[in-house]
Amino acid sequence: MKIAFLTCHDLLEGAPERRADAFEHDLQIGALRSAMAGAQSTVIEIDWRSPLETFDDFDVALLGTAWDYQDHALAFLARLDEISSRGVDVCNRPQVARWNIDKSYLRALELTGVATIPTLWHDDPGAADLNAAFDLFACERVVVKRRVGAGAVGQFDFTRNAPPQAAWRLGCAGLIQPFLPSIATEGEYSLIFIDGEFSHALVKRPADGDYRIQSLYGGVETAVTPSAIDLRSARSVLDALPFTDLLYARIDMVRGFDGKLCLMEAELIEPYLYPLQGRDVGVRLAKAIQKRCR
Repeated sequence: MKIAFLTCHDLLEGAPERRADAFEHDLQIGALRSAMAGAQSTVIEIDWRSPLETFDDFDVALLGTAWDYQDHALAFLARLDEISSRGVDVCNRPQVARWNIDKSYLRALELTGVATIPTLWHDDPGAADLNAAFDLFACERVVVKRRVGAGAVGQFDFTRNAPPQAAWRLGCAGLIQPFLPSIATEGEYSLIFIDGEFSHALVKRPADGDYRIQSLYGGVETAVTPSAIDLRSARSVLDALPFTDLLYARIDMVRGFDGKLCLMEAELIEPYLYPLQGRDVGVRLAKAIQKRCR
């Protein structure tokens, strides 16, 4: 079996300016390579923009660490369709990526009963929208995110006492949410599922003075054993997704004002799977891929 591990050019070894989070790419592909080593399989890193014929000899294309897709969404989705049309098993499927790429999927999940963060949706949120959000949410701090975005890039937070300037706009479709203090105190939980089965969980905490939990901003991760209630909360999100054949899913949750976990993101495209906190995730992933390709 040949597996194409899709990535982006600035994560490849030897890139002129390799990304600061490239170590996460190395850990993730290393875990999969190690697990596949004894199964007569090869895992090869490939820039998702590579010529289409590059993929013709592969059985599986794993979305891997294509961590610049959010800035090239249409091209990325088109490429996944093209790879799939050549007989390659794309995981997760292009249909999944298309559904998951815009955060409006959170509205669909909320309608099924999934607990989500209160959210305002705007084609291009501006200062007036943010000022209205303070009163609507009865909060002192809000967070603004791109609807198509990842890694907290293009994300802003404002307080009632330090609002944006009157002319400020996000510049793209976005969403506004109240800031949940638990993100800075308790942290954000990630619960990871492989082939529908729970693998491991961790909590991500931001650096002092920040709220962003990504390693790029000084965030740290710690393995945790989720409570039965918290695990059921994550499982309820998985069960509400309109897909039953996901190779992997990372459910990111944060403690709401009511003390229960609510959904931050359902990461189904190219999530980092935290192999340091889940040391058998590579083996789980390898077994799931092999089962699909029998």
